[in-house]
Amino acid sequence: MPLYRDFSDDNAIILVWKYDETEDLDINTLLEPENAEKVKDYHPKKLLEVLMVRKLLKGLKPNSKILYKEREPFLSPKDAEISITHSFPFAAIAISKNKIGIDLEKFNPKILRVIDKFTYENERGFIPFDNEVAFYTIIWSVKESMYKIHHSKHWSLKKHYEVKPFELKHLYNIKCRVHDDTMSDEFKARVEFFDEYCFTIVEE
Repeated sequence: MPLYRDFSDDNAIILVWKYDETEDLDINTLLEPENAEKVKDYHPKKLLEVLMVRKLLKGLKPNSKILYKEREPFLSPKDAEISITHSFPFAAIAISKNKIGIDLEKFNPKILRVIDKFTYENERGFIPFDNEVAFYTIIWSVKESMYKIHHSKHWSLKKHYEVKPFELKHLYNIKCRVHDDTMSDEFKARVEFFDEYCFTIVEE
């Protein structure tokens, strides 16, 4: 499986791979027995994404497994924090000493149909009309990344996750926060572009 991008920093290993049809992705070798029931009805492409992530992990931590607690992935043994994301033909993994969230999204005009589901009108004032797809994709991806760090089944991307105004030429320190009636945690997001994708990293 060829390495496509390496976004690692001082705190985390952050790698992106691209699917290669010659790669051996044997489900019996790669998939944890604990996850067999979880993936039994997956679409073939989604199953490939799952196996790509496991292949990545095998190269980094061959004795570790990815398990889930209420849909949230964690490493076993839990000696590091993990975040995973995939959008065929890409898969990515982040392993860090701190909590981390990564997200991969393809730019698609269809996102404009659902902006009311994840943003308020007062969040949209800085977005230029001629580049809405890029801005809303970034906002969605940043919020998804924050959710992977700081989430609750009672929270929504629209109500509890905020992305401050930003410019496309400054995508390394996008200010964002998670909040409810009792707390507010500030973060900074880093966004990278490749092919037709947006890749977002939020580290605690």
